Amino acid sequence: MGLMMKNVKMLALAAATTAALSAGSVQAEQFYGFSNVSVNYLDWSDGTTERTGGYKEDFVYLEVEGGAGYDWGDVYGFVDFENPTKGEWRKADETVKEKAEAFRIAAKGSVAINMGDSNFNYYGQLYSLSDSSGFYEQNVTLGVSYDYNTDFGLWVKPFIGAHYVHNNFIGAGFNGYMGGWVLGYNFELAGQSMMITNWNEIEFDRADEYKGANGNGTGLNGAVALWWTPTPKFTAGVQYRYADHKLGAATYQNAVIFSAKYNF
Repeated sequence: MGLMMKNVKMLALAAATTAALSAGSVQAEQFYGFSNVSVNYLDWSDGTTERTGGYKEDFVYLEVEGGAGYDWGDVYGFVDFENPTKGEWRKADETVKEKAEAFRIAAKGSVAINMGDSNFNYYGQLYSLSDSSGFYEQNVTLGVSYDYNTDFGLWVKPFIGAHYVHNNFIGAGFNGYMGGWVLGYNFELAGQSMMITNWNEIEFDRADEYKGANGNGTGLNGAVALWWTPTPKFTAGVQYRYADHKLGAATYQNAVIFSAKYNF
């Protein structure tokens, strides 16, 4: 319970910091902004469940998400509540299935601050995960990013930075580097508003201590999605979720996620 509360307090602090940052941006020029809540179902492939020894089970999660772009930079964040109706307080004799069905809180926040008038940014992101079995991990990446925008609907935001990890099993420290990107392509199909997105993260030159849990010095993590917005208030999507030597498993993992969003 103590570990869970520690992580929840950290997330609350991150949320408060983001709110303060947004409040300080009232006088800034805003280029875009969005926020939504969603219900999502993640369906791991049978091969993933088999390769991970049952530690990966399908689950429902609720998500709160938002982001905005200003003349000084961009902010983005989400909080996920996985298995919201399952899980128990930590038990010493949990089975593999009980651990796979644990209640989890996952959250991510990122900020990109413009470097003058260039497309380069000072970049930072924080990802945190904790569950009802007592596990927690926090990932911090600090580096630079770049904004690439086109006039035909495509945008790409690559980044690279130093990677730091705090894990309750192995401790905390420098964990090599992380590079990746977020991209999107907005288009219309049969008069309908559509979007393709992809987020991708590659960890490399990991610390020896971290290799033990994930089986390799390099790890891959990401998702490709197709979104359909028939009305301004509703978005439906399907995502292909993938990870390799990541998420606590020394193997490839893949899933399909079905999502329904209410847009504010």
